[in-house]
Amino acid sequence: MPPSRPHATPTTVTGLLDALPVADEAAIEQVRGRERRLTKPAGALGRLEELTEWLAGWQGRYPPQLQRLEACVFAGNHGVVAHGVSAYPATVTSQMLGNFAAGGAAVNRLCRTFDVRLRTWPLSLDRPAFDFTGGPSLSEAEFGESFSIGMDAAEQGIDLLCLGEMGIGNTTAAAALAHALFGGRAAAWTGPGTGVDGERLAAKRRVVAAGVRRHRKETAEPLDLLRRLGGRELTAIAGAVLAARLQRIPVLLDGFVSTIAAAALEAARPGALDHCRVAHVSAEPGHRLLLRRLGVRPLLDLDMRLGEASGAVLAVALVRAAVACHLGMATFDDAGVTNRDGG
Repeated sequence: MPPSRPHATPTTVTGLLDALPVADEAAIEQVRGRERRLTKPAGALGRLEELTEWLAGWQGRYPPQLQRLEACVFAGNHGVVAHGVSAYPATVTSQMLGNFAAGGAAVNRLCRTFDVRLRTWPLSLDRPAFDFTGGPSLSEAEFGESFSIGMDAAEQGIDLLCLGEMGIGNTTAAAALAHALFGGRAAAWTGPGTGVDGERLAAKRRVVAAGVRRHRKETAEPLDLLRRLGGRELTAIAGAVLAARLQRIPVLLDGFVSTIAAAALEAARPGALDHCRVAHVSAEPGHRLLLRRLGVRPLLDLDMRLGEASGAVLAVALVRAAVACHLGMATFDDAGVTNRDGG
């Protein structure tokens, strides 16, 4: 990003959203032109064809490239865990980052399988986001720091960016932000997360409802709600999504937490997520509801709820398959096929 980028605040981010680039229609038309000549009925590869168009359109070039793929996992802690909303203590966040560094997590295996570079971003784990039932999760300065870290993570030259998170308590933050942005009942947005049920799940839902009641009295502005309810890793994901758009980098979003972080941008400026695809629908119930509200179809539905960009990296397989078919299949002329209208 240019060094003159203004300090990130909800107001300055809104300004950046006013001048977003759009997809390159010439590159998309080149994809469509070749698709029409490939040895298959029109549209027979379904959403794989759309993935190739999406990739070329947002990279702004033809043919699309898949040389430099990166997965960024942002990690943060949440003061709201003091209410018993998670089955695990906040110390697990840093322990899992150690597991990532040692190569022992699912996302490590997936990144190796699909040739994706993994980077992790611990965000002040010793200073959890404030308990949002008592006040905003982040100050203006903390919001700016986290958002800017996310923007810096979307480096120039990346062909495809996978975004994910790690943070004990962050499904509570995600549910609160979704409830604040899209309404409905707190219970509909609030699921088991790391595995809470019974009275602990009921308490988690009460925490979400209480936090949203408090902050919706102060603002309805989506990015300020992100600051008040989201925490550091959600804010960083939103920053990475915006920076990727400004640099024409296509993005694969992981599960519920990643999607609602990005959805704050969409709520502030419809169309802000056009360069993104949601990799999978999480087993966390709020994610399916969120995708319906956004009018988005996920690429995969495998009952996953791990986070850590695992679903986003897994979806890289589909993108690679789409490009391989598009560029590697023979055309009708290549194959000497003349009866294109056969059943």
